[in-house]
Amino acid sequence: MLKFGTDGVRGVANVELTAELVLALGRSAARVLGPAPFLVGRDTRRSGPLLQAALTAGLTAEGVDVVDLGVLPTPAVAYASQERQLPAAVISASHNPYQDNGVKFFLAGGRKLPDDVEARLEKVLADGPEAGPATPEPVGTATSDPDAVTSWIAHILASCDRLSGLHIVLDCANGAATTAAPRALRALGMQVTVVNADPNGRNINAACGCTHPAGLQRAVVESGADAGLALDGDADRVLAVDHTGALVDGDQLLALFARDMHAAGTLHGDTVVITVMANSGLRVAMAGAGIAVHETPVGDRSVLEALEAGGWSLGGEQSGHLILRDLATTGDGTLTGALLLGLVRRRGKPLAELAAGAMTRLPQVLRSVTVAERAGLDDAASVWEEVAAVEASLAGRGRVLLRPSGTEPVVRVMVEAATPEEAGRAADRLVAAVAAALGRG
Repeated sequence: MLKFGTDGVRGVANVELTAELVLALGRSAARVLGPAPFLVGRDTRRSGPLLQAALTAGLTAEGVDVVDLGVLPTPAVAYASQERQLPAAVISASHNPYQDNGVKFFLAGGRKLPDDVEARLEKVLADGPEAGPATPEPVGTATSDPDAVTSWIAHILASCDRLSGLHIVLDCANGAATTAAPRALRALGMQVTVVNADPNGRNINAACGCTHPAGLQRAVVESGADAGLALDGDADRVLAVDHTGALVDGDQLLALFARDMHAAGTLHGDTVVITVMANSGLRVAMAGAGIAVHETPVGDRSVLEALEAGGWSLGGEQSGHLILRDLATTGDGTLTGALLLGLVRRRGKPLAELAAGAMTRLPQVLRSVTVAERAGLDDAASVWEEVAAVEASLAGRGRVLLRPSGTEPVVRVMVEAATPEEAGRAADRLVAAVAAALGRG
């Protein structure tokens, strides 16, 4: 049985995440989150219609009505959930390759499920639909609402400055924002050159988007654009590219927003929420700006929980998940990108100059090691012996972080050190240790 990870349930479509399992998940979700109607959207994966049909069948079998929002970015589904005060689901595996798919849920109001609700949903799913009586209500109905995107775009227009005369390149990752994001950004007055906006079911995130930004970096330079924005498959992440082709990652974006909001008095509690993966340079920059840092485990849900508990307004991840809590209930790559460009316009300086002044990165190396069982990391004594040896060799000049991915069968290895070469050598040692102990052979 699949378990909830850092962002819902994921697996290889039609192998791990089967139609039968998703149908049962739909029935379970109806019992735990119903009986209100459900909003359901998806990204552009080939398996999306199959799994959406299965989820809809499960929900309607329990008497819950379903509103099909079609192909729509995750943040647009979350916004519809907030606006209509209805629970919602998204069929997507975010930045993963097309073979994977997933289901993530939102409570009515657009918030991701807290741990206790996920635990209840897991239990109902594990017990099976036959463990309890079906609802005595009639079978639910399924209707379509292809215009939900309009309200989301209106929200972006109301939240952002007009940006007439700005030329950007937008990488849609052949994903859910292929139509919606260009429409929103053009409505703000920008000239938008769109790349990777021809989804065929198999090319989502394939050598494009924020996980593979090299093509966007070239396109920005070749077109002479002012900047570039790279989304992921479900458009809840964004990374930026400056006019020189240099990448501006989530840590740098957080530093830019935190400084800008601090100056404007909108950074609640003068605090920014980051994860353990954030570059140490971000921590140093925030301390120098008089901004407190609150650290959480990896995952935008952890960031959002901290924001809500502390009453803070800004948080995010190096990967490009940024949450501006006053404007959105989850990461919204299109909204964040538009706000970034508005910041650049207000400051009157190129993004390259602003990003360079926001923080100084400590050399950091990130690696992913495919493993047979990611849960075995905690008990891999040989790996932790090597971690201790690497930490001793760094002698306080850096740090090491190993963690199992919450969404893929990999272990993430992160090393910071005084030089890129030293970080690379240390990462090589740790990758070899993880592969030897946990690799698939």
